[in-house]
Amino acid sequence: MSNVRKDFKQVSYLWDDAVAASMAGDEVALLVYRSNLLGADLRLTNYGGGNTSCKANAIDPVSGKESEVMWVKGSGGDLGTMKRNGLAALYVDRFRSLKNVYRGLDHEDEMVALFNHCIYDLDSKAPSIDTPLHGFLPFKHIDHLHPDAAIAIAAAKDGEQITKELFGGKIGWVKWQKPGFDLGLQLKQCLDENPGIRGIMLGSHGLFTWGDTAYESYINTLEVIEICANYLEEKISKQTAIFGGQKLESLDALSSLNVAAAIAPVLRGFCSSQTKMIGHFTNDARVLEFVNSNDLVRLAAMGTSCPDHFLRTKISPLVLNLAIDEDLLDIEKLKAKISPLFDAYREMYAQYYNNCKHPNSPAIRDANPVVILYPGVGMFTFAKDKQTARVAAEFYINAINVMKGAEAISEYTSLPRQEAFNIEYWLLEEAKLQRMPRPKSLSGRVALITGSGGGIGKAIAKRFAEEGACVVLNDNNAERLAEAKSEFIALFGKDSVAADILDVTGASTIDNTIQTAVLAFGGIDIVVNNAGLSISKTIEDHTEKDWDILYDVLVKGQFLVTQKGIAIMRKQNFGGDVINIVSKNALVSGPNNAGYGSAKAAQLHLSRLNAAELGKDKIRVNVVNPDAVISGSNIWSGGWAEGRAKAYGITIEELPKYYAGRTLLNEIILPEDIANACFAFVGGLLKKSTGNVLNVDGGIANSFVR
Repeated sequence: MSNVRKDFKQVSYLWDDAVAASMAGDEVALLVYRSNLLGADLRLTNYGGGNTSCKANAIDPVSGKESEVMWVKGSGGDLGTMKRNGLAALYVDRFRSLKNVYRGLDHEDEMVALFNHCIYDLDSKAPSIDTPLHGFLPFKHIDHLHPDAAIAIAAAKDGEQITKELFGGKIGWVKWQKPGFDLGLQLKQCLDENPGIRGIMLGSHGLFTWGDTAYESYINTLEVIEICANYLEEKISKQTAIFGGQKLESLDALSSLNVAAAIAPVLRGFCSSQTKMIGHFTNDARVLEFVNSNDLVRLAAMGTSCPDHFLRTKISPLVLNLAIDEDLLDIEKLKAKISPLFDAYREMYAQYYNNCKHPNSPAIRDANPVVILYPGVGMFTFAKDKQTARVAAEFYINAINVMKGAEAISEYTSLPRQEAFNIEYWLLEEAKLQRMPRPKSLSGRVALITGSGGGIGKAIAKRFAEEGACVVLNDNNAERLAEAKSEFIALFGKDSVAADILDVTGASTIDNTIQTAVLAFGGIDIVVNNAGLSISKTIEDHTEKDWDILYDVLVKGQFLVTQKGIAIMRKQNFGGDVINIVSKNALVSGPNNAGYGSAKAAQLHLSRLNAAELGKDKIRVNVVNPDAVISGSNIWSGGWAEGRAKAYGITIEELPKYYAGRTLLNEIILPEDIANACFAFVGGLLKKSTGNVLNVDGGIANSFVR
C-alpha cells in the first residue's frame, strides 16, 4: 500500500500499514485512525482545531437501500483523541439539496439547524459549521487542518501569489470568509475552475487537502504541509533579523521562573476582576524570540489571523512594558504599574466591541486579556480552567509561528477587526457557550493541601478536585507523593494537579511548593494545613525531641504555610480560605497526650488569631476537628496507636470500635468525612463565616466548643 516516500523532515509520518490493514473495508474506522494521526502532530493542527471527513455507502435503515453518507468531525472535539462517536453522519444527497433553500450570506446561521434534517446516524455528534466545507467537495476523504506553515502563507500579504508559485497552480486559493454554507460553495467553485488541484488554501485560515482513500488523503496532506514548511524554513534561514531583530536579552531560566512566580498572582488578580481565572506560564524559546524582538509591539497589536487562534487568545495580547527591577517585590508599587495597563486593555477591548457590534450581538464578555507577554520573561495565559489556559498558550505560540513565517516571506496580515468580531461574537458561538455545563463549585480555584500524599489530606484533595479545583499535592514522602500524583492524573487529568515535596518544618521547601503552585496555576486560593504527626507518651516518657517535632510540624508548620500562602492571596487581592485540620484533642484533656494535645490547642488558637487578623483581606480561617480517623492516616503509624490503646487499656485491633463506641452517634470517622467538612467551608455557602470550629468526631460532648 504505502510505496510513497516516508522521509518527511517537517512533519511526522505515523501511518502503520498493519494497523490500517486491520480496518480494511471500514472507511469510518480509517477516518478515525487518520484523524488521530494528524491530531497527534501539533505541527499539523492545533488542539481542538481542524476537521476531517470521509464519504462511503451505507444502508439506509428506512429504505434498506445503499446511500452515500458523509462522516465528518462533529462540533467540538479534538482530532488527536476523537473516536467514532465524535463524528457527525449525514446523507450526502440530502445535504447537497440544501442549496435549494439557501437564501444567501445574510441567512447563513439558519442553515445549521437544517443540517439536522440530513442526519443519517441519529446518535452521532452534532454537525459543525465546517460541515459544508466538506459536503460539496466530491472526494472520498478530506482533511481541513490549521498547520502553522500553511497559515503563515495564508496570512501573508502576497499569500495567493506565493501559493500559486510554490505549488505550480496545484493548490487553489479562496480568500478569507467566515466558515459556513457559502464558503463550502466557494470551495466547490474553486475546484470546478481549477480541475486537478490537490488542495485549497483558505486565506488567513487554513488548508484543505484530499484523496480517494484515507491513505492518499493522509500522504497528500503531509506532502503539502512539508512543502510549505520547507519553503518557510529556507526563507527564515536567510533572514538577518527575525522579528526585526532582538531588542533585549532574556533572563536566565531560573531568574525567569522566579520573576514569573513573583508577578503571576498579581496578574491573576487583575485578570479575575470578573471571573476567577487559572493561569499558565511558559518561557518557551519561540515565545522569548518574539517578546524580546523589536517588532513585538507592532505585531502583537495586529492580533492573530486564524479564527481558531483568536477564539482562544482574544483579539490581541497585553504587553507588559515593565522593567524587571526591585519594584517586583513591592506589591503595591507593582500593582500601581500594572493597573493602568489593564485599564488601557479593557478600554481597547470595549472600543473594539462597541465599534464592531451588531444590533443582535451578545453582550460584551470579560474584557480582560487572555494572553500577557512579558519581554525578557515569557508568556502568561489566563482562562476559566487550566486546560483552557494551557491551550491558549499553545495557540498563541502557533500565532507566533505564523507571524514569523509570514514576515519572512512577505508581510503578515491579520484579520480585519470586524471579521474577527463576527467570529468571536457569532451567535452560533454564543449558543455553544450557553450550552456549556455550569461551572463546578470550585472551578477556577487553586487548593494547596499539606500532607496530601495519603489519608485525610489526599481525601480532601480528591474532594476538591471532584468539585473542579486545581490541587497542589505535597508530602514529605516522595514515593507516596508520586503514587498520589499518578492516581490524580488518571482520575482528573494532568491539568488539574501539580505536586511537590514539602516538609512543613522547612521554609525553603514551602517556598518551592508555593512556587510550583503559582507557576502551574497562577496563584493559590485555598490552603489546608493538614500535615501532622502524633506521639502518645506519658509526661515522664516524653523527650525534648518529641516535644520539638510536635510543635515544629503542627504549630510552626501551620504558621509558616499560612504565612506564605496568604502572601499569595494578598497579591491576588480577592480573598481566600485557610482551613486548619486540628483535633478534638485541642479541646479535650486525656492521658499520655501532653505534647500532642497542647500542640493541637496551639493550632486551634493560632487559627483564631489568624482569623481575627486576616478578615480585612477577605481571607477566611476555619478549623475542622477530626477524631480517630484511622483509615489511611500516617498518625497511626509509629507508636501512636500502641500508645492510645495502652492509655485506654485495650488492644490496637479494638481501637476503631472503641472510638466509635464512645461517640454520641456511634460512628467510625473516615477521611472522606473530613474532606466533606472542608468542602462545606469553601464550597460557597459559608462565604461569610470565619473563625469557626467544625467538629467531625461522631459527637463527643467533651469537645463541644460551647
